[in-house]
Amino acid sequence: GAGLTKVDLAGLASEECSRHDVQLLIQDALSLQTLGVDLLLRRMLRDVRDNALRHGGDATQIEMRMQLSQPNRVLIEVSDRGPGIPPEYLEKIFEPFFRLPGHREWQGGTGLGLTLVRSIARHHGGDVQCRLRSGGGATFVVDLPLKT
Repeated sequence: GAGLTKVDLAGLASEECSRHDVQLLIQDALSLQTLGVDLLLRRMLRDVRDNALRHGGDATQIEMRMQLSQPNRVLIEVSDRGPGIPPEYLEKIFEPFFRLPGHREWQGGTGLGLTLVRSIARHHGGDVQCRLRSGGGATFVVDLPLKT
């Protein structure tokens, strides 16, 4: 496809995490390469990280974790210790311009970050979902195919 190159997901994640002191945990120093559009995948990682920073309280409580989920897939989990997301909104938050009740424009963001995260993940043959984090907070899980 046009503009598709081998993208080092671990490298992108480490750049995006180091900018904000977000802890990055990569299983077995994996070589996590996928075929995709570098700029889009970087944007996806940045938006999911920024969402955690915006809503997740202290950056020291935020972590990004990358691990193999099946032979040819990677899970990228971004976890925070924010107020979490009410279960009935776990899908709605990916809709354009949706905001949780009580969240207003002045709190930053366009309401498009998570919509973009999902559309970029799906463009690359993956998806994203949000789960409640045990102990409080939210975990965003991006599931992508790896290309060797």
